[in-house]
Amino acid sequence: MTAKHCIIHGKVQGVFYRDWTVETARSHDLTGWVRNLSDGTVEAHLEGDAQSVARMIEAMEHGPPRAEPTRIEAQDAEPQDHEGFERR
Repeated sequence: MTAKHCIIHGKVQGVFYRDWTVETARSHDLTGWVRNLSDGTVEAHLEGDAQSVARMIEAMEHGPPRAEPTRIEAQDAEPQDHEGFERR
């Protein structure tokens, strides 16, 4: 089990980035959550096997069609044993 805490910078609010993240994370069998932060970034906690987490972070570099992510800060995190992936 791998866990990553991510902060996504760029045009990621108001472009369905969180909904896309939920759908995409579930398709990769990941658990965790995603939420908007007041500074315009998006924060996410991803848990799953290492390859799936890495593929998800790679997908998040592009996001949904209207998003324009510029940078993702991804750090190792402690697993929180979530039972699904949710939007907060």
